[in-house]
Amino acid sequence: MVPIEKLEQIKDRFDFLEAKMAEGTAGADFATLAREYSELKPLVDEIRTYQQMLAEAADARDMLNDAEMRPLALDELARIDGALAGAETRINLALLPKDKADARPAIIEIRAGTGGDEAALFAADLLRMYQRYSETRGWKFEVVSETATELGGMKEVIANIRGSNVFARLKFESGVHRVQRVPATESGGRVHTSAATVAVLPEAEEVDLVIPANDLRIDTMRASGAGGQHVNTTDSAVRITHIPTGIMVVSAEKSQHRNREIAMGVLRSRLYEMKRQEAADARAATRKGQVGSGDRSERIRTYNFSQGRVTDHRINLTLYKLDQVLEGDLDEIIDALIADDQASRLAELSL
Repeated sequence: MVPIEKLEQIKDRFDFLEAKMAEGTAGADFATLAREYSELKPLVDEIRTYQQMLAEAADARDMLNDAEMRPLALDELARIDGALAGAETRINLALLPKDKADARPAIIEIRAGTGGDEAALFAADLLRMYQRYSETRGWKFEVVSETATELGGMKEVIANIRGSNVFARLKFESGVHRVQRVPATESGGRVHTSAATVAVLPEAEEVDLVIPANDLRIDTMRASGAGGQHVNTTDSAVRITHIPTGIMVVSAEKSQHRNREIAMGVLRSRLYEMKRQEAADARAATRKGQVGSGDRSERIRTYNFSQGRVTDHRINLTLYKLDQVLEGDLDEIIDALIADDQASRLAELSL
């Protein structure tokens, strides 16, 4: 059941915002009111439609005592009952607690796991997959740090993704992605299993958390390794270590100033996500069902080349469209993960 008192409170708040905006409040206050107003308007429209259906259902029930009107009333009630179920679901979904990070840009980190050169090549495949998906969503995808291999693979790559609801769409991508295929370097035609880890972090702002300078150790060094365009051989590379947690971030762009900026941004996002995960773990102690912990040590998906299939193990979803998925066609998987998470959270409301 939809909580009627809650709906009235939302409508009252919406009416208040509408009245305040009509008074012509200026500056930052108006922008804040307008943002809340625009966020509430779709829900309030849904509430009004729902309440109109309730009124129509009440009128139809009143007609049941009239022998001539009874058949018409029964048809009307059947129609309204079906529509009410859908409206209640939409309203309950809108009332679920929002993840404040959903609307943020994201930092995505992809690292080769078990499998040597083949794992690095797979990590590069995942990078291209997320780049192409970002293009389909109209997002800006910027690689900020990478360590390439001589075969064109990626030992590690970090990218920033900006756009609408980036973290909301990508947050379930964190985990271990496994590939099963015959490597290009395999002469015997044997299928190998390799893996890469993906971590998706909401981009943190300086106001989200204060990092005392005494908690940081900043070192400059010479970049090394098989490089790629984002690695150079100057002493401009920067390594920042967060002493309390041991988290270490390295950036090796050409500008030392830019490297500090990149490394601090990644470090800040990792610490922010750590705080979010701690809060989520506390909530999860009483949760009955989850899509998955999102822990990057958890195997979440398998890409099987010989069968042309992709399987997401958290929701037992298998799609025989491997080529399309690797070309960035991820919406079917992501939509299913979001729907499963919403269903789990709706189920909690009835406990």
